[in-house]
Amino acid sequence: MFRKLLRKHPEISRLLSYIRPYLGRLIIAMICMVVVAFATAFSAYLVKPVLDDIFLNKDAFKLMILPFVVVALYLVKGGAMYGQRYLMAYIGQRIVANIRRDMYYSLQDMDLSFFFKNSTGAILSRLINDVNLLRGAVSGAVTSILRDFFTIVGLIFVVFYRNWQLACVAMLVLPIAVYPIIAFGRKFFKFSTRSQETIGDLSMLIHEAITGIRIVKAFGMENYEKERFNVENERLFRIYMKIQKVRALSSPVMETLGGLGIAAIIWIGGFQVLKGHATPGTFFSFMTALFMLYQPIKKINKSNSVVQEGLSAARRIFDVMDSGNEIVEVPDAVEFPRNWQTLSFEHVSFSYGKEDVLRDINFTVRQGELIAFVGKSGSGKTTMMNLIPRFYDVTEGRIAFDGRDIREFTIRSLRASIAMVTQEVVLFNDTVRNNIAYGNQDESMDKIIQASKLANAHDFIMKLPEGYDTVIGEKGVKLSGGERQRISIARAILKNAPLLILDEATSSLDAEGEVEVQKGLNNLMENRTVLIVAHRLSTVIGADRIYVLENGRIVEVGTHESLFHAGGPYRQLFDLQVRNGIIQETVSP
Repeated sequence: MFRKLLRKHPEISRLLSYIRPYLGRLIIAMICMVVVAFATAFSAYLVKPVLDDIFLNKDAFKLMILPFVVVALYLVKGGAMYGQRYLMAYIGQRIVANIRRDMYYSLQDMDLSFFFKNSTGAILSRLINDVNLLRGAVSGAVTSILRDFFTIVGLIFVVFYRNWQLACVAMLVLPIAVYPIIAFGRKFFKFSTRSQETIGDLSMLIHEAITGIRIVKAFGMENYEKERFNVENERLFRIYMKIQKVRALSSPVMETLGGLGIAAIIWIGGFQVLKGHATPGTFFSFMTALFMLYQPIKKINKSNSVVQEGLSAARRIFDVMDSGNEIVEVPDAVEFPRNWQTLSFEHVSFSYGKEDVLRDINFTVRQGELIAFVGKSGSGKTTMMNLIPRFYDVTEGRIAFDGRDIREFTIRSLRASIAMVTQEVVLFNDTVRNNIAYGNQDESMDKIIQASKLANAHDFIMKLPEGYDTVIGEKGVKLSGGERQRISIARAILKNAPLLILDEATSSLDAEGEVEVQKGLNNLMENRTVLIVAHRLSTVIGADRIYVLENGRIVEVGTHESLFHAGGPYRQLFDLQVRNGIIQETVSP
């Protein structure tokens, strides 16, 4: 039966592996539970001597002894209850903290394709909401089930000891009571899974609406977003009500079954007392144990719903942790050489699923060259740059440094040799200093300031309220677009990588901001191999070679002058930007 349960719920085996390091504490906690169960059962056992020996037989000695026994019993029970609650809370919280840690570590190790396929809201829902559900199951429900199980065993011993005939009658109800526990558990698991999926969708909507609030307001879409939220919110409400319906129904069913059993016991037991086959003390001791017995059975039913929610959450959590990383190192990966001579794309193709993005890309870059890639949006320029640090792996062909496939290098050493400045600047809600030194936390303040000066950022940083110790807010919200970009340039300068990738680094800036940023970029590009993805053709005129992409293919290659006079796609892009005022006509050769 246990093997069948594990096959149906493989997440249980994973949870057990997290419990194993705390087995010693668990054993002590279970001993405490046994003591609590024994004390509970013994309190029912004491009903007979209290009734028969004290109230019926007037035994003064028992009257002197039994109150002290009761006090000692409850002191022991209270101490054991404290021990098992504290230890189980420790084990539960420790397990959940470890699972949350492992899940976050797994997310950090995932390749970009995972985040491409899963929304931020859904990921946050699993990391926060699902982990909280699991915590409730492990910390509270499992403790309650174990304690109630031991209590049931102890009380069953008392009822059989006091009157085995009546106990057999009572036990007929138990198997009937187990069925609704199983049936309700299946319902809880099913509806809990649905609710957690819906919470993920709801989290995604909230995240999109908050991060995109400027666009929402700019287009007057508040009511549309409200309606989107309301649809998911009502869906979650209906699922929760189904859960509450099952939860509300479980108690009356258990109460009814318990009432039927107790009614039968009173009727049969009453005849035994009237006929002299049992004493009132024996009967009431039996009834006390029986009443106590039905309470933990009902509690197990209630706790089972929480456990089922926890198992559903655990399955979703482990699904994320088991997603795997498509970007893996070969067993004998070597360190990336700092003094490489050539970077080459050899018949490289790439696709997101069935969608081809790059097709048969071939080119070679020599160290120290400045190479530009231009083309319309969606032509595959950024995707091509993302293949070099192995954010994704090629679908066909290979990328090589000095003839060696990049998949043969360690990922850390490969990425350590590449600096990137992108159009979408990523800054953290931290100080300016820590954002610049990100990845180089041990660098001295002098080097950070030097990098900032080269990035043309030092002057505006010193005007901030606390200079380099100013916290810049989420995504650097307290800074302008140009200031954020110069911080990212300073970060790239401090990294001091030999290969630099500039992906639309100035395309989102105004003319004044672009001038300031370009000064920093010029310092950053000095003595480095540079790959530029550009929208504004005026920024790539001095490139050693320019590659023009259309629909994932290289359709032209040459210098600005040769491509301009060729009159092909590059010339068409150039003339279009002249007409739109993006570049001045005087830039042409």
